[in-house]
Amino acid sequence: MSTAGTIGPGAGPAHGLPGHLVDFVGALRRHRVAVGPGETVDAAEVVTVLDLLHREQVREGLAAALLRRSGQRQVFDALFDLYFPAAIGAGSGEVDVPRIGDGDAGPVDIGALRDLLADLLRNDDDAALAELARAAVEALGRSGAAGVGAERSGAAPSWSAYQALRLLSPETLLAQIMDDLRAAHDEEPSRFADEIARRAIRERIARFRAMINDEVRRRTAETLGREQVARTAVPMQAEQVEFLSAYAEQLAQLRRIVHPLARRLASRLAVRRRHAKRGELDMRRTLRRSMSTGGVPIKPAFRTRRPGRPELVVLCDVSGSVAGFSHFTLLLVQALREQFSKVRVFAFVERTDEVTHLFEPGAELSGVMNRVLREARLVSFDGHSDYGSSFGTFAEYWGDAVTPRSSLLILGDARNNYRDPNLTVLRRLVGQTRHAHWLNPEPRRQWGSGDSAALRYADMLPMHECRTAGQLADVVEALLPV
Repeated sequence: MSTAGTIGPGAGPAHGLPGHLVDFVGALRRHRVAVGPGETVDAAEVVTVLDLLHREQVREGLAAALLRRSGQRQVFDALFDLYFPAAIGAGSGEVDVPRIGDGDAGPVDIGALRDLLADLLRNDDDAALAELARAAVEALGRSGAAGVGAERSGAAPSWSAYQALRLLSPETLLAQIMDDLRAAHDEEPSRFADEIARRAIRERIARFRAMINDEVRRRTAETLGREQVARTAVPMQAEQVEFLSAYAEQLAQLRRIVHPLARRLASRLAVRRRHAKRGELDMRRTLRRSMSTGGVPIKPAFRTRRPGRPELVVLCDVSGSVAGFSHFTLLLVQALREQFSKVRVFAFVERTDEVTHLFEPGAELSGVMNRVLREARLVSFDGHSDYGSSFGTFAEYWGDAVTPRSSLLILGDARNNYRDPNLTVLRRLVGQTRHAHWLNPEPRRQWGSGDSAALRYADMLPMHECRTAGQLADVVEALLPV
């Protein structure tokens, strides 16, 4: 059996598999995956009943025992590959890298290697692709002078996924593979079948790129130590990614965790409501009850709580990078709308417009921010954020939306481009509401720097730092009505 499917020798330290498992759990905790003693004991029990020669079984068994949230799986997989590597060193794979000339000392035949890769991608052989990724990194992934002269000098080599992928260029094989697939059929495939095949090949190429990156991470961990690689190369959980620095794929992951996050918040709110059934002490009824016990209030009486569901008015900046934060927050509010009697949503850049209809129950939310920017009237001059003008527009046209029964939620970084912050209007709006809060995706240390009017606005209403989905969930949980 190839070492690709086993937990080979050298995978754990001298103190054996139990201590190695404890080290793995410690790495998960350092990456904010909550693993308690109970889960650790369960994982140890799982290891005793699984065949350690089947690495993927061990992966799935430990994941089932240690993880409690779906958003933690990416972190778990990256750390598992470091602590339970698929191979040691170059491994003992069955794929031979084609070379020019005789023996193993000749230069790599890139053309033949690309043809071999094309065959494996066409046949969808994941096991062979993983073997090829390992062999390709060994042959092509040694980086720069440190890699070239490592064997002569005795120094540890440096590894580069970029170099291996640049030489292989798997994306450029798509047309060749599609031509081979068409030639293998007796008749011309339909456009639909052709597009399905094209997407399948693209997914396989993406998987191969991920295999190369994983292999480079494994070889680098052997050189530098897995603890150092874990600090720099293991991705953060989606809930810990900062909104303002998130790229497209991370924002897509954030959107996928909206509904699980909303369910957790709703369940926590239900617990809070159960613990807060009693209202304030009713002194009159308590004194009346005490008459039957000689004036001793043995059975205090409490007022009946009448938890109301307030109206929510959301005023959000949708300009620039803040749009990703506003989009995620609006999706979370939409998922929690049952906690409010009414929700109205207003977007702004330079001026404000109502976009409630785009977030109604049952509305299509994919691409909703593009619709907001396309359909709403948000720009009047140069397209840069103008909080003062936006507050003025809102107060002029929709000021009656803010009442003593409503809660006002403002989303934005308060970067006003040195324009008038219009504090008078904001003060009046805050005075009309039952509650008012500002959620700011910027770090607190940057409030008031440059063109930020955050500190001036923070004098008008509470401002909360919400850089990540985790912070946002904590703030929203505290603000939800009980």
